[in-house]
Amino acid sequence: MMSVFGIRYRLALAVKGIEYEYKEEADLFNPSPLLVQLNPVLKRIPVLVHNGKPVCKSPIIIEYIEETWNNKAPFFLSDPHGRAQTRFWADYIDKTVPMLMF
Repeated sequence: MMSVFGIRYRLALAVKGIEYEYKEEADLFNPSPLLVQLNPVLKRIPVLVHNGKPVCKSPIIIEYIEETWNNKAPFFLSDPHGRAQTRFWADYIDKTVPMLMF
């Protein structure tokens, strides 16, 4: 099942040129045992597993991707205004894209 939040971090991986294995959760309302194991608190997607360790929630995953692969296509500019602009557009997309998809 498609999730806007999953799309966001997959796009971030693509921008950075990071290869990954994608596993889709069949039913977002009935989490699989694997999802519950990886995200036992929230029991929902998205979850990024890197080096055997899960990272949960889309904004946190985006920050993790940026910090882990910071030498490839940086998301955040070095100046505070540039970083603020990046955060503005990320927030705008989070609040606008879900409404356009349904």
